[in-house]
Amino acid sequence: MDMILYNGKIYCGKGRYAEAVAVSGGFIEAVGTSEELLAGAGDAEKIDLGGKTVIPGLIDSHMHLFNVGRTLRAIQLYGSTSMAEVIDRSRAFIEKTQPAKGSVVVGRGWNHDYFTDERRMPDRHDLDKVSTDHAIIITRTCGHALSCNTKALEMAGVTAETPQVDGGEFEIGADGKPNGIFKEHAMGIIQELIQDPTFEESREIIKTAMAHASSHGITSVQTNDMYEDNYQMVWNAYQSLVNEGAASVRVYQQCGFSTVEGYKKFMADGYRTGFGSDMNKIGPLKLLSDGSLGARTALMRKDYADQAGTKGIMCVSPEQLDAFMAASQENGMQVAIHAIGDRAIEMVLEAYEKAMPDGKNDLRHGIVHCQITDLPLLERFAKGNICGLVQPIFLHYDMHIVSDRVGEELASTSYAFGTMDKLGIHNSYGTDAPVEDLKTMENLYCAITRKDLSGYPAEGWCADECIPVERAVDHYTSDGAYMSFDENRKGQLLPGYLADLAVLSDDIFTICPDKIKDIKVEMTMMGGKIVYKA
Repeated sequence: MDMILYNGKIYCGKGRYAEAVAVSGGFIEAVGTSEELLAGAGDAEKIDLGGKTVIPGLIDSHMHLFNVGRTLRAIQLYGSTSMAEVIDRSRAFIEKTQPAKGSVVVGRGWNHDYFTDERRMPDRHDLDKVSTDHAIIITRTCGHALSCNTKALEMAGVTAETPQVDGGEFEIGADGKPNGIFKEHAMGIIQELIQDPTFEESREIIKTAMAHASSHGITSVQTNDMYEDNYQMVWNAYQSLVNEGAASVRVYQQCGFSTVEGYKKFMADGYRTGFGSDMNKIGPLKLLSDGSLGARTALMRKDYADQAGTKGIMCVSPEQLDAFMAASQENGMQVAIHAIGDRAIEMVLEAYEKAMPDGKNDLRHGIVHCQITDLPLLERFAKGNICGLVQPIFLHYDMHIVSDRVGEELASTSYAFGTMDKLGIHNSYGTDAPVEDLKTMENLYCAITRKDLSGYPAEGWCADECIPVERAVDHYTSDGAYMSFDENRKGQLLPGYLADLAVLSDDIFTICPDKIKDIKVEMTMMGGKIVYKA
């Protein structure tokens, strides 16, 4: 026995609590009363929890850890309430960091729906006010649109004659020239200007992001960092940290591809679901079927209610989906597909149903986001045992726009987390960071209260979809473990499970639900080692 944590409230599952937990060799050896575990503790390290509540280490079931680290080093535009503030923050960043002329400066986090001066996306004319000497590239918080200045357009060679890109678009201004706004796959034209970090820089970026995750009680992430053009470097960067004992978060890699040929090469190189270790493991193929609701690029069955003639963007065709699914089924690869709009979700369900005509989902394929739904779509999830990887924190923003975007009726059946539970759909929680920050308690608060972070509306938005506290914690822990085939190994504080846990400042199970968002993580333990302490 290596350690005893005692005099606490240890969550062991619905309605089950203990006072103490014993840790040995990175695993939980026993849970029970403080008296019984201390009696056999011997010279084990003893930590008095002072009555604090302990939950399993949180598992973010979809995010972009590498981009979290990069975003922490970029222009921070989250929370900007005006176009003027975006410009001011960007100028201040350049003044502080003094990048060389001709270099590329990036930022992330703006959301034009929050702007109080001009409720539109920034364009090149706005960003020319920041600098004409540097290429300025700032990405919308959702990651599905970006804005750049004229210098960036010039460096990328983008003109009115540049052809549009399948699965994306760049806007043309009133002057007949590209206005600096790029969406979906077209973003790659500009993103090519951003220099890839070196191997050593990548390691430091990952370590920065892991430390940030640990500070919020996260011990495992399911992260979309490996892509067709970088998977070997990214895998090696993560694995080098594991080999050195420098990784503080367990990683399940969601692997993004744009061509079936590249995907088949990846699998031929030996990368398959389950390859790796508890610390760094290959997970599912990750595909992008549409965009985001905020950018009106989520793929809808009908026109957007607030923009006639717009149905969003299809980022992958049904034929491509079928080809990816055939390769996945043949090679035993799990699949997780981004789908937000109801047409995108329908399209992905169709692909899954064709690939699994017997209705068995042994590979635990899932849909990431699952935002705009009706009951028949959710019933198809349940019938096919399709998993949902959802982000309750999205409610903070989306509840204010969803009715305008898709109409009251469809909005009322969307973000239907309660209905998903009633139908028995496996669903796990995440943040899609850096789309949202890794603030785990705010994520849980949104699932439990259905309110935004200011407490609106008082009764909760579509309150019949609220999730009970214990169930919400399970979605963020044991259900996340299910998505990586680890439900018998992590996600619960029981004997034989990995000693991954988080100590909270307040009792999440009894505190007023409105105060859950203010709970702090005081300590995070991964594999029996303290990786964060406030």
